[in-house]
Amino acid sequence: MKKDFLSIADLTREEIYEIFDLTRELKEKTRRREEHHLLKGYTLAMIFAKPSARTRISFETGIYQLGGYALYLAPTDIGIGKREAVKDIARVISRYNNLIMARLFDHADIEELAEYSSVPVINGLTDYNHPCQIMADAFTILEHLGSLENIKITYVGDGNNIANSWINLASRLPLNLVICTPRSYEPDKATLENALQAGLSKIEVISDPVEAVKDADVVYTDVWASMGQEAEAEERKKIFKPYQVNAELLKHAKKEVKVMHCLPAHRGDEITDEVLDGPHSIVFDEAENRMHVQKAIMVKLVENQKR
Repeated sequence: MKKDFLSIADLTREEIYEIFDLTRELKEKTRRREEHHLLKGYTLAMIFAKPSARTRISFETGIYQLGGYALYLAPTDIGIGKREAVKDIARVISRYNNLIMARLFDHADIEELAEYSSVPVINGLTDYNHPCQIMADAFTILEHLGSLENIKITYVGDGNNIANSWINLASRLPLNLVICTPRSYEPDKATLENALQAGLSKIEVISDPVEAVKDADVVYTDVWASMGQEAEAEERKKIFKPYQVNAELLKHAKKEVKVMHCLPAHRGDEITDEVLDGPHSIVFDEAENRMHVQKAIMVKLVENQKR
């Protein structure tokens, strides 16, 4: 593995499955309440420019279960790139801590953080991508369907960081991936082109949600307006209304379709209560798996640095 985990595209196919194997092992140990202090004495600095419940809880609990300690740094504690240069923050924090996780707006900031840090940096989310989430999602699909290959995964909604991360995964694993967004809300063009050039996956970007979910094994959605887009929220509701994941839309997918959402969900907007709380939903399994996958990523990064 590379020193840092900034994108799924940083990993090879073999490394992805190694992380999943370790995730499975750590999850079992957690459920059996079996001690697994693989990072005893290690400290994780968590830098938040964007607040989050799941990211903080999963990383903080995860490093504790691994025998380490997490330090939460709120937006007002750091002011990354504003109060202090990113490269200065990187060089200081990496002298205090063994790992850095950052949840930021600008993807260039996390790239600079990794460049100047002497310890591994983990991307907890940027406006461009959300690799820890999609690793957890992929692991969850493996648990429920037994494979990621030869199944149809349909993402319905905004072509945001989640969509970009699914496309990055499709550049490393052979997926049947459909991204369904309104016109002008498509995912990053360069990311899509790179994945298509990799030639591993069938990737479609279409605008008709009924066509998109036809025979889908997995239907995935996310909020229509991400953090930082609040001013656009009302306008986006009008544009994205036909893209709501509801019982009617699911009729066009496979009978045993699995429904996923990275949370937090705006119930009644991108997904209905009936679907989110219904028998097709594996949303809370994927939420739990964030912690287990992130634990495996932290362990693998530390092991790699020791080599």
